[in-house]
Amino acid sequence: MTVPQRSPIRILVFGASLRAESLNVRLAALAAEIVRVNGGTAELAAMREWDVPVFNGDLEATEGISAGAERFCHRLESVDGFIIASPEYNSSMPGVLKNLIDWTSRHRPQPFNERHALLLSASPSMGGGNRGLWALRVPLEHLGARVYPDMFSLAQAHKGFGPDGRLADADLQARFESNIINFLNLVEAAKHYPCVKQAWVEYLGEKPDPAIDRVEVSAAAG
Repeated sequence: MTVPQRSPIRILVFGASLRAESLNVRLAALAAEIVRVNGGTAELAAMREWDVPVFNGDLEATEGISAGAERFCHRLESVDGFIIASPEYNSSMPGVLKNLIDWTSRHRPQPFNERHALLLSASPSMGGGNRGLWALRVPLEHLGARVYPDMFSLAQAHKGFGPDGRLADADLQARFESNIINFLNLVEAAKHYPCVKQAWVEYLGEKPDPAIDRVEVSAAAG
């Protein structure tokens, strides 16, 4: 197969589960393969690489940002976009993922801002974990991430993979590949043909107050 020619882009890919046999870890591995086949550089990672304690403002004040969150920040800063395959826990995201996002948001510059994200999920349920992805969009978009509109949820994922690691249903596999290719096209365009975005402001419309405001102005705005 001929690898499509595209300008360089790097994508961080990981499953948001600590379980070794997680269906979402398998879906993340498949996503990373498709990124590579379609001309991108995929950095496949594991959630356990970024182990962090439960977020505590007092702990941050005395010890600084957790080392695991710092490692995650550096990974985000080194890529152009990221893909998360996330389980659904009680119609939301896993606590371990939300906790990592909370710690990471304390880093300066805040690394989610302006990075493109694609959200995937896999679940034995008929919903495929989709409700959890809607919950996951909220903190990521709040932090300035450009979350791709078309999410992918694999229902009945316990029997959704073939022996070759691809999706057993050919139509679903084609749709999965199309989602990722379209996401790569958007990331490539945003990196090499950027639009102007001057600043990320955490709470638009409120009276400025240094005690609560978090505003970051991009270098292009200077």
